[in-house]
Amino acid sequence: MTHPTDDPRVIVPSDERYNATLVERHDETDTLAYFSVRFDGEPVPFEPGQYMTIGVMADGKLWQRPYSVASAPVETANGYEFYVRHVPIIRFTTLLWRLQVGHPMRMAGPKGRFLLEPADARTHLFVSTGTGIAPFISMIRETMAQRKPRKTVVLHGVSYADELGYRDVLEGWERDGAYPVRYVPTISRPADPRNAEWTGRTGRVEGVIDDVCRDLGLRPERTVVYICGNPDMILNVERVLMGRGFPEFHVKKELYWPKGKEVAAPSGG
Repeated sequence: MTHPTDDPRVIVPSDERYNATLVERHDETDTLAYFSVRFDGEPVPFEPGQYMTIGVMADGKLWQRPYSVASAPVETANGYEFYVRHVPIIRFTTLLWRLQVGHPMRMAGPKGRFLLEPADARTHLFVSTGTGIAPFISMIRETMAQRKPRKTVVLHGVSYADELGYRDVLEGWERDGAYPVRYVPTISRPADPRNAEWTGRTGRVEGVIDDVCRDLGLRPERTVVYICGNPDMILNVERVLMGRGFPEFHVKKELYWPKGKEVAAPSGG
């Protein structure tokens, strides 16, 4: 596995293309972290579910990648929050992991059409794996700020319990009643010693979604589904939902990368 310090590229400290600054970083694990990047000038408005492209210059080239925004649009003055996984190859994230808070960056956007329907009273089922949870956090934060909450179920799957990003936030909202959310995390590797203390659901999201719909009474005519993650997971989840009678137009999706390609459109890391 490539460690960020093994990256030999020289990061450029200043460049005319830089228009933003890394203002905050919080590490969840060795390979997962939250980053906040703020425009040096006026913030750019976006809608929950959209993504921004962030980058940095190194060895005469702009290295960049798009990431879904996890913060709410009302918070743009404080920066745009991204939930990122370190990828152990010499690309963008090995540079990002080397940046110190205060380093200038390039940020562009927003883009993307993975958006909430206006005034949708149906129960919202948000399905994601890994860093794909980021756009859903933005959606919840924004509707909370607008005081227009939507009854929501968040199904989030990861390999290890310590990779459940935003777990404390979601459990807090559910426990305190700050938002009408039901948080349903699931772990795909229950036998691994790293998950020894896990007592919740186990299995991949596509393997548990049928039970979740049944247990929580999620009916096709009263539920809209948003899925964010890799194409295989999305296809598998869609297949289960169609089997439960969910029409295709009740299911919205955001691919992190298309099959056969390493990097695509919006990603959390």
